[in-house]
Amino acid sequence: MAHESIVNLTTDNFAEAAEGASVPVIIDFWSEHCGPCKMLSPVLDEVAEDIGAEAVVAKVDVMAERDLAMKFGVRAVPTLVFMKDGEVKETKTGIMMKDDIINKLKSL
Repeated sequence: MAHESIVNLTTDNFAEAAEGASVPVIIDFWSEHCGPCKMLSPVLDEVAEDIGAEAVVAKVDVMAERDLAMKFGVRAVPTLVFMKDGEVKETKTGIMMKDDIINKLKSL
């Protein structure tokens, strides 16, 4: 089960929750049938726990939200998108370590 502060993004809440955020945002584009996605999930739970209100940790289920996945050019999962002030600052495909994610968010 995901940390309670992790936001599940949809096309309906994306503009407000991600693009309109006043803090850095990490978006995990994932799929239920993806092994690496399952390995990354507890790492993101820890990031959400550690970073608190300093950033938004969000997830997009690519099977349910294909339009968002296409908008961000997601071709493989997991894909992590780092945003600040409504703009994509960096995109990484694959697993990242907790400290690397937190450091990237704090550097934005």
